[in-house]
Amino acid sequence: MANNTTPPTILTFGEAMGMLVADTPGPLATIEHFHRRLAGADNNVAIGLSRLGFQVGWLSRVGNDSVGEFIRQTLKAEGIDDRYIYTDSQHPTGMMFKERAEGGADPKVEYFRRGSAASHLSLDDAADIDFKSLSHLHATGITPALSESALQLTRHLMQQARANGVSVSFDPNLRPSLWPSEGIMRDTLNELASHADWILPGLSEGHLLTGCESPEAIADVYLEQGAKAVVIKLGPEGSFYRGTVGGSLESFLIPGQPVANVVDTVGAGDGFAVGVISALLDGLTPQQALKRGNLVGAQAVQAVGDMEGLPTREMLQAFER
Repeated sequence: MANNTTPPTILTFGEAMGMLVADTPGPLATIEHFHRRLAGADNNVAIGLSRLGFQVGWLSRVGNDSVGEFIRQTLKAEGIDDRYIYTDSQHPTGMMFKERAEGGADPKVEYFRRGSAASHLSLDDAADIDFKSLSHLHATGITPALSESALQLTRHLMQQARANGVSVSFDPNLRPSLWPSEGIMRDTLNELASHADWILPGLSEGHLLTGCESPEAIADVYLEQGAKAVVIKLGPEGSFYRGTVGGSLESFLIPGQPVANVVDTVGAGDGFAVGVISALLDGLTPQQALKRGNLVGAQAVQAVGDMEGLPTREMLQAFER
């Protein structure tokens, strides 16, 4: 369980949703039986880091409803510090439905999140954060897409973390349907990336955001903005690193982990982020960080649900032997 006497050293923030996953494949309209699970990119990362032994807090709003209580209880059971989870009695917790996909395909999802409690996140929700106690902040590009006030909160947290010497990771996690236009999404996320140390886009995301084709060119855009490292997810092919190591620029590719049976692709990028961030915070080399990212991402796709496949520290040590 979370220890609420000492403040967390890692903070993530955003929207968690209740998720109903179809028990069997087929169109959602024909499915009668579902399992309830937890969804949300930033809380997936929070859970993954907590399972590896880090003191993690998560900032959000949930509704005064059963789904909000389910989210709070689930995160507390995972050891997440809940001091920054606020109950919003005026707005509901978001929900989503997810297909059971086959053959490694990306499952279709349907969201019911417009006007949710988390979309009303604002600067006021950052009032009690103890930045002096933090060592790392993780941000995604989903939270700033929820509303103008959530964008303001995202920018504020990233800027304040940087000002207090806290390392910042940023996963663009593109959700075009949440943005007014592709141009606004691109400009906003590129500006937010300028407040991050480690940027973790997928290759297609990097291309959309920068207009560049190659991993090297995509990385250079963000390195010129002030990032220390850019790690680009290449799917089954692995991942690419470009950044400063010992004062000099280094680039390399780490091959992906083979997966015999892909069960659920959702959450693979979050698992990758957990691996990379945890390794860098553990003081490992960038090569070791990408290997761990590939490894944890591969574990994530072998379980139903967004975070069920994320390993404990003991499991990770066994995998890394």
